[in-house]
Amino acid sequence: MERFLQAAAGVMAAVVMWIILSRQGKEYALLLSLGACALVLVAMFRFLEPVLELLQQLQTLGNLQPEWLSVMLKAVGIGLVVEMGALICNDAGNAALGKTLQILGAVTVLWLSIPLMNTLMELLQQILGGI
Repeated sequence: MERFLQAAAGVMAAVVMWIILSRQGKEYALLLSLGACALVLVAMFRFLEPVLELLQQLQTLGNLQPEWLSVMLKAVGIGLVVEMGALICNDAGNAALGKTLQILGAVTVLWLSIPLMNTLMELLQQILGGI
């Protein structure tokens, strides 16, 4: 919890510095925003390590196929990167690029889930008697 509070305090400090820098030049404020986002991503991965270990244990206990969890984790990662990227695009004053990035992320997750959809179709065909 202490790491979360430190990261949140760092974000709040970055916001105050962003406000000050944005008056002098948007370029510097944008660089500050990018740097703060990168630091938060690094902090976020520390929180995800125990979650990944738990998912590996669940995979072993449930005898799940590794690619299913891999697809799920990749989809979550894509969602996080897309959200942060879209927010940065909005901060930079280019909402159209932010929305385009969100659409790209959604299409990428759909593409990523094709193997899961194929497995689901095969399972349904087996259940329904090989239609």
